[in-house]
Amino acid sequence: MNKMEPLSMEAAADVADAIRSRRSVRAYLPKEVPVAVLRELLALGRHAPSGSNIQPWQVAVLTGAALKRVGGAIRQAFLNDEPGHQRDYDYYTDPIVEPYLARRRACGWGLYGTLGIGKGDVEKSREYRAQNYVFFGAPVGLVFTIDRDLEKGSWLDYGMFLQTLMLAARAFGLHSCAEASIASYPDIVRRELGLGVDQVVICGMALGYADPAAAVNTFQPARIELEEFARFYE
Repeated sequence: MNKMEPLSMEAAADVADAIRSRRSVRAYLPKEVPVAVLRELLALGRHAPSGSNIQPWQVAVLTGAALKRVGGAIRQAFLNDEPGHQRDYDYYTDPIVEPYLARRRACGWGLYGTLGIGKGDVEKSREYRAQNYVFFGAPVGLVFTIDRDLEKGSWLDYGMFLQTLMLAARAFGLHSCAEASIASYPDIVRRELGLGVDQVVICGMALGYADPAAAVNTFQPARIELEEFARFYE
């Protein structure tokens, strides 16, 4: 059965605890993450598996003025409805078919309901969406890129790297939120970080200490049951 777990503010006790307590956190305390912790966290990420040990990941670690500059530039582009911005890749199918469409809608409606944003409330929805682009106010923003010439297998590797980082973060009492939204403005990211067009912007990630008082952090989408996705063969 799906069970709502309270937001854990403590460091994960073990791997199983890290997996269960990891969630997408969208509000953070104004508390800096020590550089030494960031370095140790990313060093753990190096242990993620990749086909033939290619290790396709590239990470930009943003704090302080750099974080405000990059996030502010993306947020401004969003609020100004600047034309010409497009992802380097398609994240979802078009159209999204069932059962995936229902799951996506349930997640979106559940999140907005937690925030008190009703269906059709365009202005409040827009204000909230803008928070995506400033990494939800987290003290650390990570931006992930990959060499444009690499194939789907390396993107699979990248997913394992991202999950390794998010689970490792729980060992330090940190929380995170992977953000595909950052990839909606790849040209701004490349411009602000001095990256070439050979680098595809995959996503961003907010990282920091969760705000336990924020209502948005009580939201936890349901997971499908084991029987819905696993088949056992003997």
